[in-house]
Amino acid sequence: MFNWQNFRSQWQRTRYYLIFLAAIWLSLGVPGCSFSPPNSQTASSPQTTQSNPTAQRFDGVTINAITHDEAIYTGTKRHIAEFEALTGAKVNLTGVPFKNLYTILQNNWSGQNSKYDMAVILPQWLIDFINAGYLEDLTARVKTDAALRWEDIAPIFRNVSATYKGHIYSIPLDGDFHMVYYRTDLLKEAGLTPPETWEQYLAIAKRFHGKDLNGDGKPDYGSCISKRAHENSTSMLISIATPFLQSQGTTQGAFFDIDTMKPLVNNPAFAKALDIYKQTMDYGVPQDQNLGGSKARELFITGRCALTIDWGDVGPLAIDLSVSKVMDKVGAVVTPGTTQVLDRQTNKLVACDKFTCPYAIGGVNHAPYAANVGWTGVINAKATAKVKDAAYAYLSYMSQSAQSSVDVTIGATGFNPYRMSQFENSDPWIKSGMSSEAANNYLAAIGVSLNSPNIVLNLSIPHNQQYQFEVLDAVVSDFLVNKLTREKAMQQIEQKWEQITNTVGRESQKSAYRSSLGLG
Repeated sequence: MFNWQNFRSQWQRTRYYLIFLAAIWLSLGVPGCSFSPPNSQTASSPQTTQSNPTAQRFDGVTINAITHDEAIYTGTKRHIAEFEALTGAKVNLTGVPFKNLYTILQNNWSGQNSKYDMAVILPQWLIDFINAGYLEDLTARVKTDAALRWEDIAPIFRNVSATYKGHIYSIPLDGDFHMVYYRTDLLKEAGLTPPETWEQYLAIAKRFHGKDLNGDGKPDYGSCISKRAHENSTSMLISIATPFLQSQGTTQGAFFDIDTMKPLVNNPAFAKALDIYKQTMDYGVPQDQNLGGSKARELFITGRCALTIDWGDVGPLAIDLSVSKVMDKVGAVVTPGTTQVLDRQTNKLVACDKFTCPYAIGGVNHAPYAANVGWTGVINAKATAKVKDAAYAYLSYMSQSAQSSVDVTIGATGFNPYRMSQFENSDPWIKSGMSSEAANNYLAAIGVSLNSPNIVLNLSIPHNQQYQFEVLDAVVSDFLVNKLTREKAMQQIEQKWEQITNTVGRESQKSAYRSSLGLG
């Protein structure tokens, strides 16, 4: 059992890291799921060089690509110039707001004249685009691409982010899930430990809210969590809700009942999560409902926040001396858990015990959310053969460890670790400016989350865009500004999710949901 009270000690950090490495060598698949094939082999550490892409020339070929216009755009663009010089290809990259990316691709790829040959997207959108016939099957290319070192990509990213019904449709470029980041100096001075529960998170946020946390004479904030509409901010709410909703392991699911497809959004557990999410606004910035993800990161790394929830980007951003005021003052920990969970039979919260919370740590149920799982590259099936080849070459080049193992250490890229070798070797992180202690803490927190038997996977079913990024986003935004009561918000989400399910087909959606959890 992990001793969270001594988390800050070097011994405990080392223990987490060793447990993580042992687990990652055994499997990075989700327990109880079929994500890691029985005969899959763990790759040895990759060589420091990859096969030279000049073996393939693409003179005169233009690749038109699209992605989200913030950090992921920077990461995708980072290697364009060198790839163009090596291959003769030209890559035109377009960045669009997150709220528009899915719709632009849906509209563009459904027409006769597709503008975009390649895209870097969220993996939960794959199923819609695959079912519509928009995506190129990359299986044969991957199997003959030695430079990609496919087996070095951790199974959860290979098989959740990239594979559908045994076929590979995308190339992982990123590994995503949420963690809590905290100011180690503040907690140490106050004699506090990192939050194990959401109640402790709120207590720490309250303790530091309104105090000057970066020495500039201005009052700062206890908690900085992205809440702005249309920015995937509701994933933060999901991270709060998951430990209340899922306690029996990954295959239990946290979005729907696996037998009925009834949404798990109108119950005391989800109500509790909504309350906590709204309460963090008491310790956030003015007009906290408008705080976007990039601004939340900026506030934390400039020393203005005691706590934040985010993807892996914060770790490397915290060591960027051009902007960071918290160098070697940042710790990472698995997202907080709960001591009560939803009893789905009675629709009530019950206390954690060995039956209700078999994976609890010290009586606390953790259910880390693999939010997004990781951005991934796809190719338009309608592109010409030569353009497909060039687009695949660029995705492979970006993902190869010689490039990606540097990219994941640079916060501005938006790319977080997803290869086995990126977890095994802390040298790139130390070279990037992290202390050995900080690198081990960061990788250990990732390991504890990623290897949890109660990890919560994305809602990767048809029309995910409608469920999560349209309905949930809109209703929660209204709740945060008091246009809806908590009860009305839960009712609206339930009713609208049920409407989507009934329109698409309850049995087909149930089958897709169960399959996404590894239940077949």
